[in-house]
Amino acid sequence: MSLNSPEMNVMIKACRKASKPLVRDFGEIEKLQVSVKGPGDFVTASDKKVEKILIEELSKARPDYSILSEEAGLINNKKEFKWIIDPIDGTTNFMHGIPHFGISIGLEHKEEIICGIIYDPIKDEMFMAEKGNGAFLNNQRMRVSARSKLKDCIIFTGGAKQNKKDREIYLKEYTKFSTIVIAPIRKMGSASLDMAYVAAGRCDGFWQRYLNYWDIAAGVILVKEAGGYVTDFKGSSEFVKNETILATNSKINQEMIEVLN
Repeated sequence: MSLNSPEMNVMIKACRKASKPLVRDFGEIEKLQVSVKGPGDFVTASDKKVEKILIEELSKARPDYSILSEEAGLINNKKEFKWIIDPIDGTTNFMHGIPHFGISIGLEHKEEIICGIIYDPIKDEMFMAEKGNGAFLNNQRMRVSARSKLKDCIIFTGGAKQNKKDREIYLKEYTKFSTIVIAPIRKMGSASLDMAYVAAGRCDGFWQRYLNYWDIAAGVILVKEAGGYVTDFKGSSEFVKNETILATNSKINQEMIEVLN
């Protein structure tokens, strides 16, 4: 079984086309590590190149849809539908030659995400979901994990931003999970893939503060359609407004909320 609605087909085609130059550019990163200039400018150019392809493909297929993208900002067209794009989520990994990053596209209808794709071009893993039709990894149905005790789980997070206050808050949260619950924690470097891994049952929960909408949009529908929960740190659905997101399987959401609070 697979997802083959017209909207999903548009997203899949756009991801596949944008991934080709991205994979080629990633192959050049190792050569740039030894240069004085470094790979930073190269990665920025690659980011914009991928974004341009995604916007062109999505606009060609649905010219009246609005687009919100990390680099280009908001392209306002028909407000009822909006593409949410992150051309490379995990740019630091990309810049250092670490093969863990993804292309993320979500489609919003009347301010609700109705379908999404997170594509890992290096591993050729396409995580996709559509409202009411389930979540899939390379055409195989995926479900969140069934672990019910936090101490038996593996938890992902993205860590703190540069702000000192943020670091202090994050370290307190990290300490709670690693000392009170003693759950193994991983910092993988790509929020969208973190959420995709929750949906696929590879990890059991993910928490993070101050993410952008394009970091999480596709991941939200993936986790929900795979049977998981997406809330803020208090258990509310206002995770975008409150700038905290918690994605879990269906059994540990409340326990993670208690630890965070």
